[in-house]
Amino acid sequence: MQPKPETVPFKQTEEFRLSLEAEKNARSARPTVAILGSKGLPFVYSGYETFVSELTRHLRDRYEFHIYCHRALFRERPRETDGVMLHYTPALETRFTSHLSHSLLATLHAIRQNFDLYFYVNSCNGPFGRMLRLFGKRSILNTDGLEWRRPQLRGPAARYYYWASRMGANLFDALVSDSAEMAAVYLEEFGRKSEVIEYGAHTDQPESPGELARWALKRDDYYLVVGRLIPDNNADLIMDGLLRSKSRRRLVIVGDLLFRDKWAQRLRKVAPERVTFTGFVRDPAVLRALFTHSFAYLHGHQFGGTNPTLLDGLAAGCAILALDTPFNREVLANGTYGLHFDQRADSLASGIDRLESDQGLLQDLRTRARQRIDEKYNWNRISDSYHRLFQNVLTG
Repeated sequence: MQPKPETVPFKQTEEFRLSLEAEKNARSARPTVAILGSKGLPFVYSGYETFVSELTRHLRDRYEFHIYCHRALFRERPRETDGVMLHYTPALETRFTSHLSHSLLATLHAIRQNFDLYFYVNSCNGPFGRMLRLFGKRSILNTDGLEWRRPQLRGPAARYYYWASRMGANLFDALVSDSAEMAAVYLEEFGRKSEVIEYGAHTDQPESPGELARWALKRDDYYLVVGRLIPDNNADLIMDGLLRSKSRRRLVIVGDLLFRDKWAQRLRKVAPERVTFTGFVRDPAVLRALFTHSFAYLHGHQFGGTNPTLLDGLAAGCAILALDTPFNREVLANGTYGLHFDQRADSLASGIDRLESDQGLLQDLRTRARQRIDEKYNWNRISDSYHRLFQNVLTG
């Protein structure tokens, strides 16, 4: 005869039920946070989306996140992903109206949901702080870049970005700058202090090196550039600098634009044969392999704070040559973790020749690169900083 299965005492069952109830109540008691201004999740396009993905992944046990997604970018529209709630709002789909019209409709929807906290990325959303104040909502603005200084945004667009940034500085409960240099700009321009919380990167991200065969790439056979094809990312200067150097290595440019652009089309037209344009690379494992197998990463970003692609280069253990700007100097600790070049092709050519002739320097930069991420730009430290900021704003 088979022994009867052991019965679970009523008391233990009741304790289990109560623990489940307590866990459920704890989840429902989490503060609700709406994040607006990004393209949405899951969508790998820029630093904003990477930031939103990392922040929600690290803090979703403490907060109930609601992400506003740009509806036109998503064929499939699940209501939830990895415990994060998703809302899809439309936009006027033109180059100059897409972002702001989406943010406006998202804001109108979000205000009716009565979230505990409203977190916006991109300073162009600054004017929406007026609506949030009108309805008594607690709010944070991530200031990010200096869009009004970008050469492709001269005239009315630049004036709007400056006005929007000033409005954001005056209307939001708290500002976040991703670098000390960016915080200094906002203090000088608008008289408002910011909380400095940087972006982060992963030193242990997986890679797919087999995918590099599609571009016929071999380890150490190419220099890498990652970024949108816009003038102030200086892909044209980098291309010219490599051609003036003694190097015979290839140049691989990763990135594109969502809209047709004359400058980007002209860049492709004048590029020599040893320059490869990959377009967008949305698979993080493929992008990581492009970084890891490059001879060096060339970073020409001129405006903005802590740039995610520069951090990705460090996290992948790349030797780095970066444009000499206050923001890039802050990340690379004034040349400790990478070399700098002036905004001249000859300056970059000299840096390339130096790297190719000094294997000791090359290996030293590669060895130290990941240390910078571990000491300052890791997501655990950054998410903890955001948790403290959220609590400060929520408690007034």
